Amino acid sequence: MYNITQAQPTPGNTKWFQNDRFGLFIHWGTYALAARHEWVKNIEAIPDDIYDKYFKHFDPDLYNPDLWAKAASDAGMKYFVITTKHHEGFCLWNTDLTDYKATNTPYGKDVLTPMVNAFREQNMKVGFYHSLLDWHHPEYTLDECHALKNNPEYQEKAKNRDLNKYVDYLWGQTQELLTRFGKIDILWYDFSIGKSDRFAGKGKNEWRSEELIKFIRGLQPEIIINDRLEIDQDVKTPEQYQPREWVKVDGKPVVWEACQTFSGSWGYHRDEQTWKSVDMLVQMLIDTVSKGGNLLLNVGPTGRGEFDERALNCLSGMGKWMKNHGRSIYGCTQAPDVFKAPQDCRLTYNPDKNRLYIHMFSYPFGGFFMDGKEICDRIEYAQFLNDASEIRYSINGETVSFNIPVIKPNVTVPVIEVYLK
Repeated sequence: MYNITQAQPTPGNTKWFQNDRFGLFIHWGTYALAARHEWVKNIEAIPDDIYDKYFKHFDPDLYNPDLWAKAASDAGMKYFVITTKHHEGFCLWNTDLTDYKATNTPYGKDVLTPMVNAFREQNMKVGFYHSLLDWHHPEYTLDECHALKNNPEYQEKAKNRDLNKYVDYLWGQTQELLTRFGKIDILWYDFSIGKSDRFAGKGKNEWRSEELIKFIRGLQPEIIINDRLEIDQDVKTPEQYQPREWVKVDGKPVVWEACQTFSGSWGYHRDEQTWKSVDMLVQMLIDTVSKGGNLLLNVGPTGRGEFDERALNCLSGMGKWMKNHGRSIYGCTQAPDVFKAPQDCRLTYNPDKNRLYIHMFSYPFGGFFMDGKEICDRIEYAQFLNDASEIRYSINGETVSFNIPVIKPNVTVPVIEVYLK
């Protein structure tokens, strides 16, 4: 009925992804014990023998992935992405390729398999984040992001390393992840590194990205692969900022996903205080979908295996809003250009149901208006989405005047659902 913006076709299956819109990111590793940022080894330039104390004390005795999955599902999330290995090199599953893994900690068990099972039981899609960096592997060479790049003793020790041997390890772990856990929906690599005055970069040539992508698709043909192998595939991943418009490559709209944190850290950070409010998080989700994107929102579990209470409160608040407003998110995208968002609002549109959703970031007093010939010609019925209560309206020239109550509905962001002819 309308000409709507659509993303360019992708090699993997992004149809479900563009419908589901909302996912959970989880950053979890031994850095949870340090509790002061997932890059703590880098930030504080901690040598391996000292950083090893976190490995020796990793014992998440309160870990219950069923509770994680339930909290995410109740928040309205439809998929999750877990850090199988972050830059520190620690692996959550019982890999055959290194001893630096959860099964060799005091906890003594694979934490990835029960997590995958728990989220699948909540009908959520499964994604694996896997770091291309590895500050622990004996053949990983120094680069500008390495934790010990300024350590003279470590520099001497690392000078004869063979990166190709590490890349073989990277490929081997990729094979494990894509053959031991059933159907994997997303593979979220992180990240390629530019060259510096001191160090060579690491990118598509070093990772052998072109061949690696073919290898991955041979194992999991429908999998979604992100853009951080330095070869664009299925999804672009702006991090820690909200794009001003639908993300484009070479002027063409693409599938994209904003990856964001509840606070200023990805891993558990006990003392971090810049936590976003539920209002802000809900508005971020709406804003993302109004530009044709997805929101991947991160939790950093504690060293004992629990979600931080602040994160649980945020998930609960978002879930309360999503329970009554999910249909303005799922299956929705950027509204056709013929509809102009009123002041302080975001529009989403469901092309299958031909419904327009007006999200009111600021609740007005004394009247609510939407201008444009198209809305005047096409509006059939309007209601608040939270309770399906009718909103009466009148048309004056090329303006629709909505008769809204003086008192704002008791929801984070009120939404008017407009049925179009």
